[in-house]
Amino acid sequence: MVSLVVLAVFLLWETLSTPRTAAFKPLFSPGSFTHREITHVAILHKTAEVCRDIATAQGQDFTLTIDNTLTASAVQKACSRSPASSSVLSAIRFHLAIAETYLSNAAIDLQFMLSAKHHIDNEAFGEGRDLITQGVAAVKASTQRGSYISARVTLGALCHTLQDFYSHSNWVEMGFAAPFSNLIRPDLPLNNLAGPNTQTCRNCIGQNCGENILPEILQQKKLTSGYFSISSSTKPAGKCSHGGFFDRTSSTAPTGGINKDDISSNHGIYHHRAADLATKATMELLEDIRLATGNQAFLRLMGLGQTTVLAFVIDTTGSMSDDIDEAKRVSFSIIDSRRGTSEEPSEYILVPFNDPDFGPLTRTENADVFKERIDSLSASGGGDLPEMCLSGLLMALAGAPPSSDIFVFTDAAAKDFDLLSTIKAMIESTKSRVSFMLTSPFSFRRKRGVLASQRVSSRAMSQSEMQLYRDLAHASGGQAIEVTKSTLSQATAVIMDSSISALVTVLQVIGSPANAENFSFLLDSSLSNVTVYITGVSPNFTFYSPTGVSQSGSVTDGPLGSIQTVGNLWRVKLNSDIQTGEWSISINSTSTYTIKVIGQSSVDFLFNFVEQSEGGDFTPKDNRPFIGRNATLFLSVTRGDSVTVTDVLLAEVSGSDTVNGTVTSVGGSGFLVYLQRIPEGAFVIHLKGLLNDSSSPDRFQRQSPTHLRGSRVAIAAQSNGTIDPANPFGLSFILASNGSGGNYTIRARTDRSFTVSVPSSLNVEAGGSTQGTVTLTAPPNTESGTDVTLTIEAEDPGSTDSNYVTLRLTVMAEVTDVYRPVCKVVSIKADCPVGCHSASWELTANLTDGIGSGLASVSINIGNGSLSISPAMSENGINVTVAFYNASCCSQEVELVAVDGAGNVGTCFTSIKHLSANTTTLMPATITTTNRGYSVLCSKYLLLFILVVYLMW
Repeated sequence: MVSLVVLAVFLLWETLSTPRTAAFKPLFSPGSFTHREITHVAILHKTAEVCRDIATAQGQDFTLTIDNTLTASAVQKACSRSPASSSVLSAIRFHLAIAETYLSNAAIDLQFMLSAKHHIDNEAFGEGRDLITQGVAAVKASTQRGSYISARVTLGALCHTLQDFYSHSNWVEMGFAAPFSNLIRPDLPLNNLAGPNTQTCRNCIGQNCGENILPEILQQKKLTSGYFSISSSTKPAGKCSHGGFFDRTSSTAPTGGINKDDISSNHGIYHHRAADLATKATMELLEDIRLATGNQAFLRLMGLGQTTVLAFVIDTTGSMSDDIDEAKRVSFSIIDSRRGTSEEPSEYILVPFNDPDFGPLTRTENADVFKERIDSLSASGGGDLPEMCLSGLLMALAGAPPSSDIFVFTDAAAKDFDLLSTIKAMIESTKSRVSFMLTSPFSFRRKRGVLASQRVSSRAMSQSEMQLYRDLAHASGGQAIEVTKSTLSQATAVIMDSSISALVTVLQVIGSPANAENFSFLLDSSLSNVTVYITGVSPNFTFYSPTGVSQSGSVTDGPLGSIQTVGNLWRVKLNSDIQTGEWSISINSTSTYTIKVIGQSSVDFLFNFVEQSEGGDFTPKDNRPFIGRNATLFLSVTRGDSVTVTDVLLAEVSGSDTVNGTVTSVGGSGFLVYLQRIPEGAFVIHLKGLLNDSSSPDRFQRQSPTHLRGSRVAIAAQSNGTIDPANPFGLSFILASNGSGGNYTIRARTDRSFTVSVPSSLNVEAGGSTQGTVTLTAPPNTESGTDVTLTIEAEDPGSTDSNYVTLRLTVMAEVTDVYRPVCKVVSIKADCPVGCHSASWELTANLTDGIGSGLASVSINIGNGSLSISPAMSENGINVTVAFYNASCCSQEVELVAVDGAGNVGTCFTSIKHLSANTTTLMPATITTTNRGYSVLCSKYLLLFILVVYLMW
């Protein structure tokens, strides 16, 4: 077995074709399927089914045909009954959620490529099942707490192990046509496993290994999987090998292998069946999560139903009364004016800070709860020292969904500037935009005493302190708006602009005061509500339309738009009848300035740097790419079916260096971009293409607002699963350098008050690597499902270069309750004539959880009737929940769902379709009552009838 350090060097330097044991890996093998495709298809089908069920329950039409040609855009449109603008943002969130899940799936190959349990190799069925079931419990807990990002990361990882079972075991060869449900059922045994001394394979004959599993193994339905090693040819006697070029065990008798990774594998003839079963198993898993969390939470997990996020980080020290009042005013205005509309925010986030305190974070989908929290804020204390601004911002960055707009209100410098590098890493990782509302403390509306005035004066920020906020705003694609307290209300129009859905960035640049400059940008037919922001000190600028019409910045209302000025901000709202084509702006300023062009559009893109194995799928990089080396970028473009991507390039923010990429479509809305190198300085991504909606294609451009960087140091970490609050959590990481080497400063931080231990420095030789460990300890009372973001940073000896890795972890106490609730239908009363509208039927059922964690909810999954529940006690002293269901005779089926405190799901399904009218019965045999994969008890009368028949026979 090669060492972890050596393996890390292979990964970090990307100079070798890394061996993969994962299934469904080929990206360019025609006719084969990848983990990415399997996960994508399963999510689309299950999401479409959920939306169909919701529509049916509400008596609405669902026009989408659920077949193998589903696309993300089609599913999102069918699921959305909102106006177009809301649908656009929901589409972007849906694309992002799918990408987060399947990229997390692919990351298992990078992080745990030699772990038998993660790939169900070496007959590690029990260990693999434990990974799956523990992951399922964590996904449910995270989803119920609204921690959707952590839930997706965990979901993708466990799906990889679940899917690998069908490629690496002999389940398919044994002829099974349905998934092995026991893999997601910790309450069911893993029976009929091949023993450690049981021989399972014979030598591969010639080029055909399709029949090398021993016949008696298949006849007896003994479950086995292949052994894999890249460093040793040994394996237990008579056992099957994984097979393939990198598996050294496949050359030892019995030779060959049984993997079904692609159609050219040893058992490639079974590849399509394995991929089909892996897809069905993933859907079965998603169904279990849906039943446990509910339809709406499941759709949020999939990124649907999420529109804009209103996120505020607010200084609550004494001088901030005016600012807090304005934050209340603008947030209340957004909430009240958009409640019930397509522009209503789907989530609200609030983080207060002062000194020495910050937080807690409020994250809620309830607008009234948010209003109560922000209304309870009051300004007190402070005035003499910088505040904990960056601590509050870090908490918001970790708590908000990716690509959110976060607004910080303060009039004081940051005390915790040691968090600066961590904040920049989080901005790059989350791609969220941070805007600062910076107010001067000298212009109070209210009169204060002399002592108060002296305290306030001491809070005035120096230019260097202000520059920290400007730099962070620029790096994130946000803005640093500097105004007086009396004019703050005019500047908060930016918040109103940003809180509408489907905003895209057309152009964002930082200009130099050295020379007059000209900038051009394309406006396309999909854009509306185009706004241009310019920040700086008295910039002189002029706009030019594609037809040559111009308007100076000194003209408030002109032929091209209206201009509002407040503090250092110029807000230009272009007229609604904007012309498509190339626009330009000429500008001259005595100081550094920024230009930002945004608008609403259905065309946008998401991106991740990825690593790709030769002939294999790609896995995401969660840190900065290597400077000077080639790189691969994965793009997901909304409306990909009607868009042609022509150019993708990396452009330096402060410089003229650009790197053009080679674009390859990978199907649907996905594109891979191959780049020869990464620029030396900070850069942004420019995307150009054509809209193919009309006979004459329309040119468009988009830009990533976030500033990205490369590095000459690499850092990688393996997430070892969930954090048990009862025990310290150890995490290994690898540090490698292609620079001069030296003693690297190491920092590790979380967004929560968890205890973190990490070496303060690590020495790395030039071109070498080393290993370190982070130990994380959660407070013992931390609730299961709590998510924590861990950032590990490495900075070179000269403090000129750094890199980071960010990990989303979930706190999960050991789950001891693995048994599902039991549903027993007690009686059915049906009096249903031919004309069903005038009559109803009733069902009574008892639901119990035995000695488990107790029932948490009982709901209707299928059926349009009404449900009432009441507690009761059985004769033997067991708590029982009695469910009474009443429905129209036109709705003849019902499925009740019971979920216990551990997230275990029990259901019972009943149909009265075959009942005659005027029937009152205690579970007669003529009623269809099934468990749909879960526990249901037959009535005592039916059991008695079966027993009598058996004895007579």
